[in-house]
Amino acid sequence: MSQYRLKWQYPVIGAVAAGAAVFGLLHTSAAAPAGSATAAASAKKKPGATQAIKQNPPPKLFPDADTAAVSKQTEEQKKTADGLFAQWKKDHGAARDDRAFAAWVVKHVPAPPSKAQRADELHQVQKLAKTRTAAGKKAATWLELHGKKDIWKLYLHDQRELIPRNEGTEEKAELKTALKLSKKITEELAARYKQPAPYVLDPSLRPEKHIKPGQKGPFSYPSRHAAKSGAAATYLSALAPRRAEDYRWMAAQIAYSRLYMAGHVPSDLLAGALVGDLVGDYVLTTNGHTMPR
Repeated sequence: MSQYRLKWQYPVIGAVAAGAAVFGLLHTSAAAPAGSATAAASAKKKPGATQAIKQNPPPKLFPDADTAAVSKQTEEQKKTADGLFAQWKKDHGAARDDRAFAAWVVKHVPAPPSKAQRADELHQVQKLAKTRTAAGKKAATWLELHGKKDIWKLYLHDQRELIPRNEGTEEKAELKTALKLSKKITEELAARYKQPAPYVLDPSLRPEKHIKPGQKGPFSYPSRHAAKSGAAATYLSALAPRRAEDYRWMAAQIAYSRLYMAGHVPSDLLAGALVGDLVGDYVLTTNGHTMPR
């Protein structure tokens, strides 16, 4: 990745957040006078993606050298997902059936690796934990907080500034479907395989989590962050192919942050990326978009 994009990425996120937030605040104040019941309800409402990132701007994220291995592995997983999705499309075409598709994905995601392999992966996470820095923890915390939804919604907001309003509304709904479906599938797989997160197996990795003796969950296979990021990156890349590299870069940042803070082991991330890429392909196909190459 170029040094240029590392400098460019964060100001764009911040600028989009700030501009959209100001626009939103102006329109909110006109529609809901101060002191009104509507204004009071609005004040209690959880801030949207734009406002959330405006209030908590991104810190310096991880160097590309740190995320390179995750980036390469998830790129390979994308090829696997595209090949698998071709099977679904051959049998179902472009028809939408979320329930059937979710069940199909659950059947096609591989089972977790062996106990010995996961033990080796845990050792890798333990080794990585010893290299943590204050800056790294700050980056990982921000990515964990905003990586499931906010970042991707903000990227789409940036795209929607350049297209007709009706198209932007449709794409907002489609991204929401991709994120929701990714969550549903990963939760079903997590409940099926019941693989404890690294910090559950070794509470010293995240003492602030206050894991109780004998506690089994949270379960980490597959990674929900990786699934949502994969789905969003695949979907957004089809809408704006020239920005695809940036979307994949951010997905790798989010995935790596989960290793860094012992939320997942590598196989969790790869399984999550597989789910996300499949979901992204599905949402694109069922909504008549051209899939990215």
